[in-house]
Amino acid sequence: MASLGVNIDHIANVRQARRTVEPDPVSYALLAELGGADGITVHLREDRRHIQDRDVELLRQLVRSRLNLEMAASAEMEAIALRIKPDMVTLVPEHRQEVTTEGGLDVISQLADLREMVTRLQAAGIGVSLFVDADAAQLEASAASGARWVELHTGSYAEADWTDQPQELARLTEAGFIARSLGLRVNAGHGLTYQNVEPVAAIEGMEELNIGHTIVARALAVGLEQAVRQMKALIQNPRRDPLFGQRQP
Repeated sequence: MASLGVNIDHIANVRQARRTVEPDPVSYALLAELGGADGITVHLREDRRHIQDRDVELLRQLVRSRLNLEMAASAEMEAIALRIKPDMVTLVPEHRQEVTTEGGLDVISQLADLREMVTRLQAAGIGVSLFVDADAAQLEASAASGARWVELHTGSYAEADWTDQPQELARLTEAGFIARSLGLRVNAGHGLTYQNVEPVAAIEGMEELNIGHTIVARALAVGLEQAVRQMKALIQNPRRDPLFGQRQP
């Protein structure tokens, strides 16, 4: 059964739109935990467009589930992670002009540097996950880096037309199998919604889904605690849809 990591970056987006003090993403992280979140995820970007250093420091003190810090594989971010010591770091690609993360990390081209960073972070007691596309070569490189987790990029699945979603789901399912055969633990995220999350949650061996935007959007109507409860219910009890070739309960 997959767990739920709630990404609160979009709470910080609202705050930063006015450069003020509210809404405070730290307070909303606690509400997410009350709603059943198994972890809190934040992306400290190099341009600090939403989450700020102060947020990460307070979250480290207050989060009682798990704190997952998404970050670029840079010296600056590594130093912050080693100082704050989140429970997990997820290394992601980062471009200044992108609205949100656009694809998986190219582990192959950065393998030597990533291997050294992974070693230092894990030696400090921080779990390391690599955010990668559902690609066998990238998964093999991820295993070679020494990281213990991968987070499969679900953007192609989430953005696919309904006629193409079964094929994208099959790619994710195969990637999960390959990752586990390489000794990697498997998370997933990006673009998942209340409408498309269940087939991904039902993938064998899926450990955690990291979801943010759709939960924050629903929270505008029902409140964050209830929005988290509704998402977690779908993840814990996913329906098997014959459209995706899965077993009916």
